[in-house]
Amino acid sequence: MSILRYTVPNSFTALSLLLGVASIVTTQLGDLELAAWIIVWCGLLDVLDGVSARLLKATSNFGAEFDSMADLVAFGVAPAVLVLNAGLQIAGIEYGSNSFWLLLVAVAVFVLAGAMRLARFNLISEEISKGWFAGIPITASGGGLLSSIVLVLIHHEDIAFSLPLHLYFPVIMFVLAILMVSSIRFPKATRRENNFINVFQAVAIFGIYYCGITRTYPEYLLGMGLFLMIAGIIAGRITRGR
Repeated sequence: MSILRYTVPNSFTALSLLLGVASIVTTQLGDLELAAWIIVWCGLLDVLDGVSARLLKATSNFGAEFDSMADLVAFGVAPAVLVLNAGLQIAGIEYGSNSFWLLLVAVAVFVLAGAMRLARFNLISEEISKGWFAGIPITASGGGLLSSIVLVLIHHEDIAFSLPLHLYFPVIMFVLAILMVSSIRFPKATRRENNFINVFQAVAIFGIYYCGITRTYPEYLLGMGLFLMIAGIIAGRITRGR
């Protein structure tokens, strides 16, 4: 029974890792939309992983390390490969051009920052304070923002053509990399004393699951991702020192 208890969250982690690999392969095959949705599904599994581990009291050192390896693939490498190919297919960046090399460096820095973020997380089991992260989590950066950005650009070609994506893509990757390795206080999605925040979190998560399962409304995913990112950073600044 004890083995089964630990198997449940680790199975979610394993599936997330495999889907991360599937996203990379799908991206290389040219189906960017499906690859982006697969990364969203990895995010849904990551939530189930954490929830099941807490409910079953099945947290372990192995589970933490395994989860980090899966996160690096699903929310680090897979989104980086997706954005690189989006630069070629959507932004019209030519292979071998200066814009291509800039984007390549940017996605490499993103993956490196994500790996450093996860390593630091494992070394510091107790973060700044209970309910808070130190730095933006890789799941929010790679799973919450990058995948939804690509999906929105695919669904709205007119917007994609009107933007200088050859500049925006590298900037986004560099900014997210900096935020991940920073010491910014960022709230976890956990139960709070304020009931309004709890209800909002529940509604937001429900909406994310609906969009992910039905593969609809990427605009909601992007809007919610941006809102949570900005609101989380502001909340971290306001509550610092309390």
